[in-house]
Amino acid sequence: MAARIKKDDVVFVRSGAHKGRTGKVLEIWPDKQRVIVEGINQVWKHIKPSEKNRKGGRIKKEAAIHLSKVQPIDPATGKGTRVKFKVVDGLKRRVAAKTGSDLGVVGKA
Repeated sequence: MAARIKKDDVVFVRSGAHKGRTGKVLEIWPDKQRVIVEGINQVWKHIKPSEKNRKGGRIKKEAAIHLSKVQPIDPATGKGTRVKFKVVDGLKRRVAAKTGSDLGVVGKA
């Protein structure tokens, strides 16, 4: 299955505690259907003292959210959009469903 969301996409969070916020995709795990978005779903991680970090402590980091909760931002409207796929000049491209704006190349068709 082709990827509707890719790393470095700017996405809109459509449901959950962070509904309505946007952020850049840092990591994506297609097998687990999870995505990490910059500044979204931050949790405290407790760090045990070690050679590297003598004191230990707590750090804030982004946790994964489900892939179905995010949509790529349409460059034409600035809102979240569904994704279609079109073949143009032998390349499979991601396209915004409503406006038809190009969201990038997926690969060869």
